[in-house]
Amino acid sequence: MPNNSSKSWPQLILELLEAIFKPTRRTRKTWHQHVVPYEGAWAVRREGNKGITSKHRRQETAINKAKRIAKKRKADVIIHREDGTIRDRIQYD
Repeated sequence: MPNNSSKSWPQLILELLEAIFKPTRRTRKTWHQHVVPYEGAWAVRREGNKGITSKHRRQETAINKAKRIAKKRKADVIIHREDGTIRDRIQYD
């Protein structure tokens, strides 16, 4: 079978390697806000982040902060219990 390709073997190998090692898609960070227990208090944490956005003495205050951010970013607020389980989710689409 004749090869009519204008690409050389090194070019083909390079393209193959790029296809293998190139990420297929970037994972987009969401703006969902989690209200979580944190050091004896409550914190707002963006989904996927290790650090916190803000720390609050009361869960209600943390929820209000998370709601303001989520409304602005059209995201969700995920409210956790003291044991870390999810108790509620509020959507702002």
